[in-house]
Amino acid sequence: MRILISADMEGATGVTWPDDVVPGASQWERCRSLFTSDVNAAVLGFHDGGADEVIINEAHWSMRNLLLEQLDDRAQLLTGRHKTLSMVEGVQHGDVDGIAFVGYHAGAGMEGVLAHTYLANSITGVWLNDVRASEGLLNAHVVAEYGVPVVLVTGDDVACEDALGYAPEALKVAVKDHVSRYAAVCRTPGRTAADIRAAAKEAAALAVRHEPVHGGPFTVAVEFDAEHLAMAATVVPGVERIGERKVAYTSGTMYEGIRAFKAVTTIVSAAVEEQYG
Repeated sequence: MRILISADMEGATGVTWPDDVVPGASQWERCRSLFTSDVNAAVLGFHDGGADEVIINEAHWSMRNLLLEQLDDRAQLLTGRHKTLSMVEGVQHGDVDGIAFVGYHAGAGMEGVLAHTYLANSITGVWLNDVRASEGLLNAHVVAEYGVPVVLVTGDDVACEDALGYAPEALKVAVKDHVSRYAAVCRTPGRTAADIRAAAKEAAALAVRHEPVHGGPFTVAVEFDAEHLAMAATVVPGVERIGERKVAYTSGTMYEGIRAFKAVTTIVSAAVEEQYG
């Protein structure tokens, strides 16, 4: 049994505001340990449940946040940027039996601690076939094309509720309860580690590959907080304006769809100026 963990940071234990997750910010170093604790608990739980191998794909910001030295020695860590499938890199090789979304969060325009989709503020909403989309929803459609089930989701309570829509059978662990975008009622790392480990042990039984699901075509619509960002996004072939601040494109597969989304967000990010984004 081979498990892939897609590890994001905004949904980690104790994380509530930007300084907790932005590399180099005042609280980031402290929260790296909390983030690593959540991921390590999942590693331990999956091995408790019979996994032979667990590989972790870093999915947050620079993708260089987890502390390798704190991980269980049986784990392997894929760290660094510029990967074909970004947050779910590794699922495409045909040897992954189940995937866990650890430290996930709600999407842009939703309630939830540090809610966003790829870009923290420039994107105000994403829709996949007219359904408001979080990173979890987008990534769930990607992994489905490779026959890999989502077996575990951790994050705040809103992220867990969101996961009911794209991974209803997966185990969910809320490590904190949303109060506002920058506030939450947080459980201690000792408690969340125990909860995640127990859930991962149970989730291992769900790690059974299925037939690939090809649900395309997929239409992705993206709304921005400024008109010029919609204009910038149309540089990507196939992306068209559908409103003053909104664009859309259609892809035959979610593999193509997520790569196009990455291109859009990369170009838009470069179009934001420091003072007048």
